Amino acid sequence: MPLLPILRRLAAVVLPSASPTRAIWLLAGSLAISTASFAQDPRLPTQKPGLEPAPLQTRQLAQDRPPVDTARIFSLQDLADLVFANHPVVKQATLLSEDARAQVQQARGGFDPKLGSGFDRKVFGGTDYYNNWANELKVPIWPGGIDLKVGYDRMVGTYVNPEYRTPQDGLAVAGLSVPLGQGLLIDERRSTLRQARILVDAAEAERVKQINEVWLRAVQDYWNWYYSYQQMLLIQEGIELAETRFRGTSRRAQLGDQAPIDSVEAQITVQDRQVQFEQLRVELQNARLLLSNHLWNREGQPAELPAYAVPQTPPLTPLDSAGFEQLVDFATNRHPTLLKLDAKIRQLGVEERYRRELLKPTINVSGYLLSRGDFYRPEVPAYYDFGRDNYKVGVDFAFPLFLRKERGKLWQTRVKVQDANLEQQNSRRNIVNQVNAKFASLKAYERQLALQAQTIANQRILLAAESQKFELGESTIFLVNARETKLIDLRLKQESMRASYEKALAELYYYAGTRTLRGE
Repeated sequence: MPLLPILRRLAAVVLPSASPTRAIWLLAGSLAISTASFAQDPRLPTQKPGLEPAPLQTRQLAQDRPPVDTARIFSLQDLADLVFANHPVVKQATLLSEDARAQVQQARGGFDPKLGSGFDRKVFGGTDYYNNWANELKVPIWPGGIDLKVGYDRMVGTYVNPEYRTPQDGLAVAGLSVPLGQGLLIDERRSTLRQARILVDAAEAERVKQINEVWLRAVQDYWNWYYSYQQMLLIQEGIELAETRFRGTSRRAQLGDQAPIDSVEAQITVQDRQVQFEQLRVELQNARLLLSNHLWNREGQPAELPAYAVPQTPPLTPLDSAGFEQLVDFATNRHPTLLKLDAKIRQLGVEERYRRELLKPTINVSGYLLSRGDFYRPEVPAYYDFGRDNYKVGVDFAFPLFLRKERGKLWQTRVKVQDANLEQQNSRRNIVNQVNAKFASLKAYERQLALQAQTIANQRILLAAESQKFELGESTIFLVNARETKLIDLRLKQESMRASYEKALAELYYYAGTRTLRGE
């Protein structure tokens, strides 16, 4: 038999004084309440107190929020302190500058004084064939590629070449070796040292770039954690609202002041929000774990964000035109990528200069003054002492006829210089465009947040009006829940835009090559 005629007959018997339609609704609601009391959660109360109107707003849905325990707040500054002090990638980035300075010290080794000594002696058949002892101190001098040489040689014996034979007391040598052609303006030692010094600037730019990347990821994960936390709070308070309304509706239905079927509608809302809450709780835990990836203690051990920690409120600090111009100027002139390319261009410039120097012929002139080894004694004759009559000179000359190797190296270096210049131009344009795009997004978020605040205020008015109509019996629980769900959705969207605003601000600083407006 169809259900509707049965309900009509039962209603006529149980509630003869009520109208047929109202009797059917009351009877159906009573059956639903009886079933819900045994099969649904939360359960209905056993007593029947007076009517309790459901609250319209709680903490998160209200415009003014209660203060949070500051000891539980894990702020963005707290994150920065931990990341910059203990993060392994930040420490790795610091090693880049250390490595570059080590290369500078290594290049300076080309100008270290060098002390050398060698001794050879041959005695055979009672004959002293030779007794050779050569000593030399060579001191490179930066200007002109000059080498200062001081030495002492003692080469005596029966079969020593007269060209190298020295007096019994040895021969002292002091003089210079000067390149007049290739190597006069720049040589391999000076080129290596200059390039190593430039690499320090490149390493510092790379260090800043890597730290900026780490900080951007940390900030993004922080505001994702904030949004997940706000989502859970909003849904949690939505559950509190729905539970309160469910209890009030059920009591009214039991007192016969409201259609019992409304309690089913109210409980469905509770259960739906409970499902959302369980899902958001997992998402919050995952967001907390992602943020914990950036946390390390002083001992270099991974740290985990406590479950009781809460994020700070987004500052939503607007960026004015003056601040934007400052960022654009910084991005144009001091961006780490541009500084690194500038260092590369300067390094290639030194290399090109050195390669041009190799096109010159090699002409080395050396001159040394000679003296007997015991020149420090006053009784040494003047004609054996250092003077213009005791000297040794030499000239070396070499020049490749085609210079194909040298010209090829120079050509290749010039191509690299052009490539680096073009890359720098393209990078500067991309950086400026990225900064402009992010600033436009930031301003769009500011306008959207202002409109969203107005929309939320209007939705609160609608919810309050719908709740009053419901209290007067002129609305339904479905419309109240719909208004409230819409308000929760608008608040969720507002928190999403707040988190997106802060992430866009961090991206703006990142694309400008910095972390703050002060250029840090």
